[in-house]
Amino acid sequence: MRDDLTFVEKVQRDLRDVRWPGPEEIRAQAGRRSRHKAMAAATAVLALAAASAIAVVAPGRSSTPPTASVDPSVPVRAEITTEALLRPADLGLASADTQLTGSGLAEPIRIDDMLGACRTSQGLAQTWPSRWSRSQTLLTERPDGVDLAPGDVLAMQDVYRLTPEDATAFLADLDQIIAPCVQWRSVGPYESKGRAGTAEAVHQWRIVQRDFAGDDAAMVEHVVSGARDVKTGQTFGDVPQPTYKAIIRVGDLVAVLGLGRSGTESELLQLATVAAGRMCQAANPGC
Repeated sequence: MRDDLTFVEKVQRDLRDVRWPGPEEIRAQAGRRSRHKAMAAATAVLALAAASAIAVVAPGRSSTPPTASVDPSVPVRAEITTEALLRPADLGLASADTQLTGSGLAEPIRIDDMLGACRTSQGLAQTWPSRWSRSQTLLTERPDGVDLAPGDVLAMQDVYRLTPEDATAFLADLDQIIAPCVQWRSVGPYESKGRAGTAEAVHQWRIVQRDFAGDDAAMVEHVVSGARDVKTGQTFGDVPQPTYKAIIRVGDLVAVLGLGRSGTESELLQLATVAAGRMCQAANPGC
């Protein structure tokens, strides 16, 4: 959609309304924001609702950051260090161009932006904050000054620390988290090859595998239908390939792991096992 504002006028209008974050907020959010921009470019299919972090509060659970429940004789691991994250070599690479990392406090557990949008549209999105989190994106090498392309995203990883009890409950409750979005219809404006209008697509999520890594694990599949013009009924564009997210628990850590658009389910399964091994050194209790 276009309006009568010039580009400069839009910039000036946006600058008047902007709230400038402080340095600490910038450092805490930079990695995750950059990671999700890259991921959106790689997987965007009618992102018609505002992206929302999906997290769940089971009935009766507190939404405040909990205190870890561990053996007091064993030192408690708190912040998640980069040593607990995947490395380029884990993907069979000598190096990666960039690892966009960011850490945060009380970040909600994010499985999939579109799954979060589905739950939000039904008034179901709630927050289950982690105690600490660490995120990264692994990208292919590109020359300096060259913009990222969708195919440059190799892997995305978020690691969250909860109490051991809540970490266990999150995996146990995963079926309930996904159940409202077994089949969800998204509707919104589109532009494609000179055409514009309102389109719809049907999203489906399901758990396809369990217990393949760490203490608990689940593989979540996301399938999207081809886009269809609501007015004419005409379909357009290619039908996207299914995408997968591996959710892994090791002690009080829960990780959400995904591959770029060329990644396969079998590749993600193998990488999940490696990721679980890396998480061992940061988990409470350790492996």
